[in-house]
Amino acid sequence: MNNFLEFDGITKHFGAVCAVDRVSFSVSRGEVFSLLGPSGCGKTTLLRMCAGFERPDAGRILVNGQDITQLPPERRPVHTVFQQYALFPHLSVFENVAFALRIRHRPKTEIRTEVERMLAMVELSDHAGKYPDMLSGGQRQRVALARALINRPEVLLLDEPLAALDLKLRQRMLAELDRIHDEVGITFVYVTHDQEEALGLSDRIAVMRHGQVEQIGKVDEIYENPATRFVASFVGQTNFFDAQVVEPCGGGGEECCLLAISDVKTPTTDRLFVVPPPTSDSHLRVEKDQKVLLGVRPERMSLVPRDNIAVSQNLSERSTVNVVAGRIERQIYLGAESQFIVEAGAYRLIVAMPHQRSLDHDDQFQIGDEVWVWWHARDGRLLPQSEEAEGNGDRGTSPPRDSDGLKNHLFQGENETSVSVRVTTMAARTATVSETVKSDATNVPMVVPMAAEALSSHSKGRFSAVSAAVSMSDEMGLPRSASVPRLESHSVSVPHILSGAASSSLEVA
Repeated sequence: MNNFLEFDGITKHFGAVCAVDRVSFSVSRGEVFSLLGPSGCGKTTLLRMCAGFERPDAGRILVNGQDITQLPPERRPVHTVFQQYALFPHLSVFENVAFALRIRHRPKTEIRTEVERMLAMVELSDHAGKYPDMLSGGQRQRVALARALINRPEVLLLDEPLAALDLKLRQRMLAELDRIHDEVGITFVYVTHDQEEALGLSDRIAVMRHGQVEQIGKVDEIYENPATRFVASFVGQTNFFDAQVVEPCGGGGEECCLLAISDVKTPTTDRLFVVPPPTSDSHLRVEKDQKVLLGVRPERMSLVPRDNIAVSQNLSERSTVNVVAGRIERQIYLGAESQFIVEAGAYRLIVAMPHQRSLDHDDQFQIGDEVWVWWHARDGRLLPQSEEAEGNGDRGTSPPRDSDGLKNHLFQGENETSVSVRVTTMAARTATVSETVKSDATNVPMVVPMAAEALSSHSKGRFSAVSAAVSMSDEMGLPRSASVPRLESHSVSVPHILSGAASSSLEVA
């Protein structure tokens, strides 16, 4: 059945915050479907509504044709792996995993066999007799994962289940999840902000932003043909150029669009670039003189020394190649590849180049070198320019996501309320951050995370305010999408000693 799990016009508000805005999509039976997006985009709220922990204000949720929108959680054919573990503290690891089978009165031999198999899968066989408070965070998350999988529901909902695991174990668990999915054939709905998890596990991905779905597609479609600037910058890195359409089609010896880009230097004086037209499923319609964005992935770009006359001339004569002049500002060694930060006129580009020791290319480029940055026409992507860029720093690079983008869809009340937050760092240093906001009295807890955001700006960005805000709202039972309210005015005093310190906890003072 192609539409095994359906979300039909789902909308959810928390106060004045629209956490999920008229979302509709379907998931096929047996599919691994990921909801990918930043904190506060609505993905976890959507998952909670599917599980029955929240009720939508509008819309329907169907499983195998049955409307489950109003059913209580225990009557839904779904099981959830929570980000906060939700383990029974008075039961051992073995009994936590066995709980679902025991309440279904399965035979003891079957329970033991299944529990032992699941504990072996998550590498906890030696911890079967321990209790949750004797385990690390990563071990507790693995217990929660085993407990959900042993029940083999029709739909398994996973809310960032691997977030607490170390890198190597997370990679192994992704492989195990893939194997288990192939074995049992149930539908997975996987919520994550980690693009590598989504790309590595999913059949299809829905990228969410501000409570809406920006794009749905297969993993290669999402990466290779992003529909918006946000998708292009959130899923991987992308270099962006502001461009104007000279010819909608034609040029370059292929069916290509011809673009003009100012503020760059090229081998010729016309500064014209070629790029394929938008894909058939794109909403972008290209017309002459239209302003657009040209996006190019760092790994699709290459560098050539500008003093290599023969190669430079060859590049300039190829009609299907785009070339800009640049100067290497920085080199970042990443093991399998190096990333070069290249100043190219008004743009700062990221160029990723794999290491080729056998060809002795390691020392070919140095900081300060004058280079040509080139890429093939087919490696560029046209994107709409009207989309609001989030936290756009240097032109041309994938922008960092800052707090300004979050403030557009946040709570706004009428009464002025003062809230104080005490921040405790890993070094046991503390500070109190006071906020004055416009807030309804019933939503006062929602203003607390904004103090963390303010602290972040005063600690040179090293304090992860958005992560802390999400963690706090979870502890207070608030939806993650409502974790940061609109701030009308604020004043913050943070000691210099906190600069650069990492936070371990936040408490309401």
